[in-house]
Amino acid sequence: MGFSFSNDTIEKLKNQIDIVDIIGRSVSLKKKGANYKGLCPFHGEKTPSFVVSRDKQIFTCFGCGASGDAIEFVKRYYNLDFSEAIEKIAEEEGITLEKSRYNSSLDEYYRANSMAAKFFFNSFIKGPNKGFLYMSKRGMTPATIKKFGIGYADEEWDSLYKHLKNNGIEEKIMLSLGLISSSKGKIYDRFRNRVMFPIINTSGKVIGFGGRALDNDGGAKYINSPENPIFHKSNNMFALNFSRQSLRDKDYLIIVEGYMDAISLYQAGIENVAASLGTALTENHAKILKRYVKKVILSYDSDKAGRQAAYKAIDVLRKENLDVRVLNVDHGKDPDEYIKAFGKDRFLGLIEGATPGIDYQLEFKGQGYDLNVPEEKIAYFKEISDIFKLMSPIEKDLYSKKLGSRLNVSPMAILSQEVEETKNDRSLHEKSEEAIVDITPLEKTLIKIMIMNKDYIEKAREYSDLFKSDLGRELYRLLLLELESASDFVDDVKLKDRLDPRDAALLDEVLLNVNIVDEEDVFRDCIKSYKLDLLHRRQKQLIDLISMADEESENVEAMQRELIEIQKKIILQQGEAI
Repeated sequence: MGFSFSNDTIEKLKNQIDIVDIIGRSVSLKKKGANYKGLCPFHGEKTPSFVVSRDKQIFTCFGCGASGDAIEFVKRYYNLDFSEAIEKIAEEEGITLEKSRYNSSLDEYYRANSMAAKFFFNSFIKGPNKGFLYMSKRGMTPATIKKFGIGYADEEWDSLYKHLKNNGIEEKIMLSLGLISSSKGKIYDRFRNRVMFPIINTSGKVIGFGGRALDNDGGAKYINSPENPIFHKSNNMFALNFSRQSLRDKDYLIIVEGYMDAISLYQAGIENVAASLGTALTENHAKILKRYVKKVILSYDSDKAGRQAAYKAIDVLRKENLDVRVLNVDHGKDPDEYIKAFGKDRFLGLIEGATPGIDYQLEFKGQGYDLNVPEEKIAYFKEISDIFKLMSPIEKDLYSKKLGSRLNVSPMAILSQEVEETKNDRSLHEKSEEAIVDITPLEKTLIKIMIMNKDYIEKAREYSDLFKSDLGRELYRLLLLELESASDFVDDVKLKDRLDPRDAALLDEVLLNVNIVDEEDVFRDCIKSYKLDLLHRRQKQLIDLISMADEESENVEAMQRELIEIQKKIILQQGEAI
C-alpha cells in the first residue's frame, strides 16, 4: 500500500496558504500594482518578468513561460514530485494533511528488494563465508556492515530464487528487478558469490543492488541492478539516504565513484559522502544535489578514466550553479585506500586544498601541450574556448587575466579567441539544421509500447508528428508496415535487420532499458505529455509575439486572451497528469 492525497485535501491546503509567502521565501518579490514581481528562478534574466498574483494564487514568467500554482512552484524549484511538494508546503506551514491509502503496482517490487536485502544480510552474518572474510580484510566494522546492510550472495545457483518464490514473489518481478536471470528455460540467481551493497533511496526503500565479485573467475568485478520500474541510476546516489542527514551541519557533499569509497569515508567519520552508482553524473543528479548543498567536492579515482569523469561532471554541476571543487588524492590512491592509509584528518586537509572546478578543467586541457611553443599555445586556447563559454562575465574576466599573466598573453586576446570560436560554432549550427536529432525519451517509450503490443501502432497514428528524430520516424514507419503482417507480435529481430548497425544498437538499448509496467497507463501519459508540450510551445510563441507587438496593435488583445486560455489548459493538464 502507498499514500496519496485526495482532491479535497489538496484544495484545503491551497485555501490555507498564500502563494506570495511560499514563493517569497525563495525569490525576492516587489509589489507592482495588484501583483508581485521578481527575477525568474527558472532561467537567467536581468529584468524581472516573473509575476505572482495573490488574487489568482498563480505565478507566470513572461520570459520562459513557467507558470502554475504554489504547488507547481515548489515542485519545479526544489525538483520534487507532486506528493513531496505538498508535504514540504504542509510541513513549512504547520498544516496537518490527511493521507489516503492506495494500492501501488510498485509495492511488490519494493517488497521483493527488501526481502532480497534481508536474505543477503542474513547470509552474511550467520557464519564465516567469503563475503564476511573479504569485508573483514577491508577493515569494515560490524556497526558499518549493519548500517549499510551489506550482504552476501552465496555460490548456489538458485537460493535467492527459492527464498523469494516461497514468500510469494512472482518470477516476472524478480526478472524485472534483475534478481534472477533466465536462459534456455532455466532460471538462476543473477548475483552469486558476491558481496552485496543494497542501494537505498532517500525514502528508505531498497531500490537496487551492487554486487562485488569474490573470485577472479573472468566475470565482471561489479554488476549492478538493471534499470527497472523502481531503479533509475540517473535519479539516485549510493549512501545519500544516510549522508543527507549530516548535510544539515555541512555546506558540501563529497562525491566518490565506488561503494567502498563511500562506506570507508563514512566509517571514518566523514559522513557527507555519496557515490554515483558507477555512472557519469547526470543533470538529474545535479538537481538532486542542489536540494541539499551549494558546494560539491569530486573525489574520483586518479586514473585517466577518473580524471575524465571529473572533467565532465564539473560542467554538469556548474550548470546548476553549484560550486565545484576537485580533490587531488595523492600517492595514486582512491579515497578508500587513502583514508585507511593516512586517516580522517589528512583527508580533510585535502578537502581544504581542493582545486576549483574551472582551474581543474583548464589544467586538464593543458596536458599534452608544450605551452612554451607558440603553435601549441594557440591550439590550447582553441581547446579551452568551450570552458570559457560556460563562465559568467566575472569568471571570464578573472580567468583571462590569470591565464594571460601565466602564459604571457593579453586577456583581451583570450576573450577574443572565445568569441571567435563561439561564432564558428554558431555558423556550424546554422549550416546543420538538417542534422540528426537524438531520439527522445518520449519516442523511446512509445516505440517500446508499440513493440510490446501492436494495437498501439494504430493508436499512435494520430500523434505521429511527435516522432522528431530520424530514427524515431524510421522506426514508426517500419512499425506501420507491421500492421500488414498477420502475426500478432512485432518481430523485433526483423525490425533490427532493417536498420543500420548504429540504429539497431539504439533499438537494442530501448528494448533493454525502457521498462513498462502498465501499457495503457504509460501510453496515456505519453500522449498527455505530448499535448502538454504543444501547449507549452504555443505559450512561448504567444509570449514572444506579445513582447514584440505594439501595445496599440489590434492583435495584442486577442493574443493575450489566447495566452490566458493556453495557460489554463496547461494548469488543467498538469493537474490531470498527477
